[in-house]
Order: sequence, then C-alpha cells, then structure tokens
Amino acid sequence: MKRNNFCVVFAILFLLTDAHELQAQAGTVQTPHVLSPSPTTIAYGHYWSETPPVLRIHAGEYVRVHTLITSTPERLEGAGVPASQVEKELRDVQTVRDRGPGGHVLTGPIYIEEAEPGDVLEIKIDSIDLAIPYGYNAIGQAGFLSDEIFDRKMKIIPLDKEKMLGHFAEGIDIPLRPFFGSMGVAPPKEAGRWNSAPPWIHGGNLDNKELVAGSSLFIPVHIKGALFEIGDGHAAQGNGEVDITAIETSLKAKLQFIVHKGRSLKWPRAETATHIITMGCDRDLNAATHIAVREMIRYLMEEKHLSQAEAYMLSSIAADVNITQLVDGNVGVHVMLPKRIFSLK
Repeated sequence: MKRNNFCVVFAILFLLTDAHELQAQAGTVQTPHVLSPSPTTIAYGHYWSETPPVLRIHAGEYVRVHTLITSTPERLEGAGVPASQVEKELRDVQTVRDRGPGGHVLTGPIYIEEAEPGDVLEIKIDSIDLAIPYGYNAIGQAGFLSDEIFDRKMKIIPLDKEKMLGHFAEGIDIPLRPFFGSMGVAPPKEAGRWNSAPPWIHGGNLDNKELVAGSSLFIPVHIKGALFEIGDGHAAQGNGEVDITAIETSLKAKLQFIVHKGRSLKWPRAETATHIITMGCDRDLNAATHIAVREMIRYLMEEKHLSQAEAYMLSSIAADVNITQLVDGNVGVHVMLPKRIFSLK
C-alpha cells in the first residue's frame, strides 16, 4: 500500500514538473504561445486602450496567431463558398455584440509586459500561412471609384497553397504574398475607441503589402502593455487597394514581439529583407505623403547621420514613394529605401 502511495506521489510530481517545464518553454520559437480567435479573444472593429488583454507575454516571446477573414458566413455562402468550408471560428464570433465602429475581426489584444509609453514595439513576422483554401474580393461602397462603379460584386478566389497562386479567372492567376492588412496597438487614451478602418500613429489598418514573412513592423507604444491586435488577412493586394478589398482571407502566423527602449517613433515604420519603409496616413493624400517623406528624412538623419539636406537628396534619388491604399478614410503612403545602397562598394 505504501509503495502504491509513493508511486502516485511520484507520478503527480512528475506531471507537475513536466507542466512547469512546458509553461516555462511557452513563448519560444519552438513552442510559441497560441492565440486562436473566439468570442472571448477578439476585438470586433476597434483598437482601444480600455480593451482587456486576452494574452499576456514578455518581450522577446513568440505567439502563433490565427486571424479570421473579414466577412460573415452568410455573405461567404451567398457568394458560393460551401458551408463546410466556412471556419467554425468565424461562425462562433458572430455571437459577439460589442462591435464597431469598424468591421474588422481582430485577434487580441496581446499585452506585452515590458512595453511602456514612449517605447517602440517591433513585431517580427516569422511566418505567415494560409488558413483556408479561398479568399474573396468585393467592390465596396467606399471604393476609390464608388461614384462611378456601382456593382457591389463579391468574387470568391480559390487559393492554391502548393503553387501559391490565386485563380482569378481563366488564364489569370495571381501570385500570393500573404500579409496582414491590420496590425496595431492601442492608440493614445484620448483617442478613445478607434475605428479599425483608418490607420494612424498606432498602426492598425495599414494595408501595406510589403509586410510579409521575414519583415518587421515598428510601432510607437502609447499605453502600458501596448495592447497589440492583428487581423484583416490578405493573400495578395495591389498598392492602392482601389475597390477597398484585397484577396481577403484567413491567415495563421508566428510573430515575435520585441520592445525597444530609448528609441522613439512618431509613425509606424518597417524593415524588410531589402528595404527600409516609412509611412504616413491622413485624410489628405498630399498630407500623408508629406508625413511619409519627412519620416524617411528623419530615419536617414537619425540612423545614418546625414544632414537634413543630404537626407532629402538621398530620398529623391534612391527612395520610391508609393500609395499604400486610397480607401480607408485615412489614406496611406509609404516610402521604400533599398538597403543595398548602404553596402555597395
């Protein structure tokens, strides 16, 4: 009998030790935290400093996250998606009544313990995978030419994960470069409950197609913990996103969160394998362009120690100014500077 009691105690201690080790390992690149969408783990249509976090992590840790397509089961099925291919998670989140003012289903928020106002949060995108075998494009009433094109057509686009192509029509296949249209933190408290549609200093609905796997997004932190949210998965998009949608789809990704102390940003910035990217957002395209170009000049002055005039010159001869999107209330502009110019001999 005593032997049996000893075995039971030993087994319990073994299980507790194993569980403790697993907990200690959570957040590593091999065993990331897992955050799946559900009625209790999403923010429906907003970024807000008062949204309770659904996951708490430490700086440097990894999270495997799943985001949902920006649509409803009814709309997808009405456009031809078989009911069996509509994600259960998308059906489940329809029960959420605390919505708006935007329409995006955002997974999160994630609270990063070390993040403080004034810091910079780096979201390092380790990998991005397609979660479903289809996406859609729909002409919205807020599209760039909505006063000319009134057809509100929604088109389902099959996605070939092996070939990484989206089949648009006979003889037309779109190369897929998955990215998240929306990645952001809570805006300043005084901004209140921010609509998920217009991007701003908190990031959010940037719709920047350069933010693929292997890139990093840098966002200024405005409140303790940052409160990061992510969603609006895109399989592919053109600059401008002129009809207001890309190939909208659900995505899964592994992300690492890094907090930079003693470094400040006014606007989101990004880095890819090949480029440094500065961004600007405003209701006016000219104003957004001014912001993005000024941010590139600021980068060159602070990071490359150029004078203002030299930074302005280099931006003119080496950087490309692109329209990110024209349809989200605040339009977006990004400036791309090739990193290779700093290593050429």
